[in-house]
Amino acid sequence: MLAQAAKNAGLLPLVIDLFADSDTRTYAADFKQIPDLSIASLTSALDYFVRHYPVTQVVYGSGFEQHSDSLHYLASRFTVLGNSPETFSKLHDKAHFFSVLNQLNIPTPETSFVMPTDTQDWLIKPMRGQGGVGIQYFRSTNLLCTSSSYWQRYQAGSQYSVLFLADGQHWQLIGFNTQWTTRLSDEEFIFAGIINHCELAATHKAQITHWLTKLVPSFGLKGLNSLDFIHADGNNTVLEINPRPPASMQLYDADLLRRHINVDITLNEPLPPLSGYTGYQIIYADQTVRIPEGYSWQNGAMDLPIAGAMCKTGQPICSIIAHQNQAHAVLNELNIKQHTIKKGLYSHGTHSQR
Repeated sequence: MLAQAAKNAGLLPLVIDLFADSDTRTYAADFKQIPDLSIASLTSALDYFVRHYPVTQVVYGSGFEQHSDSLHYLASRFTVLGNSPETFSKLHDKAHFFSVLNQLNIPTPETSFVMPTDTQDWLIKPMRGQGGVGIQYFRSTNLLCTSSSYWQRYQAGSQYSVLFLADGQHWQLIGFNTQWTTRLSDEEFIFAGIINHCELAATHKAQITHWLTKLVPSFGLKGLNSLDFIHADGNNTVLEINPRPPASMQLYDADLLRRHINVDITLNEPLPPLSGYTGYQIIYADQTVRIPEGYSWQNGAMDLPIAGAMCKTGQPICSIIAHQNQAHAVLNELNIKQHTIKKGLYSHGTHSQR
């Protein structure tokens, strides 16, 4: 996503990535694939780019939730665009985050950093999670009860997010979005997709934007961010803030990476009018499959694994994007694309049943 956005903005994308999918390689002017985001793995890749290019700035994406030290290391060598490592760490310090929201009178689900005495409607969540990975219903036999976990009451309702641009004090609304999740094995809240359509009343949208007026200066948020929240029974409840360019940025034709990089200049630029709706969805493997040589991907398929790659049960195969004039048509197209891709791969790829 970031490599494509950079190329579309007329930049020279130099990419460090764990997967180095085929389309990532196409968009990148140069890339390095690394096994993880540890400082040890990052160092040689960064050294390579410094030797070959006059690079001084970096934009980071997902994955640093488990590697905040690596984000600080990046900042010691380059100018980090977007949120600083300090802001990133504050937002992932859950005790601090929910304490600030409580002080600002912004409602959140009941949250505990001590194991609850009952298991009724509690979730156990990783302190530094992303995309819903690691979230489970809490049970007395749960083995994930560590200092890196916390507990939160399950909140039923519609899952929404708001994408916004900020300069540390002020913000600009990009759009409201509807999200959905899927169940993978015993994890029931894995991020699966998002659409830039939100059936939320204007009064509730106004409440969320009022909260942004408090949150942006409280945390010093910069660049592209998204706030996830639940709406149920006429009430909104904040779950988290993603302090980096999120998946929803690709739903908007607004040159958002350029705005993220030059936020002090672009914050007050008018946004182009929204034309139709766009949806994004991740396709997860429900059986292990090897990507066949010469496989013909559907139009709108992205994050494409290279031929011969093995996608194991529960792992992402690829992602898809669709644009239509009606929101329901977007969702229908995404479902058709997912069915067609899975059918094609399972019919022609080397696979095994669960």
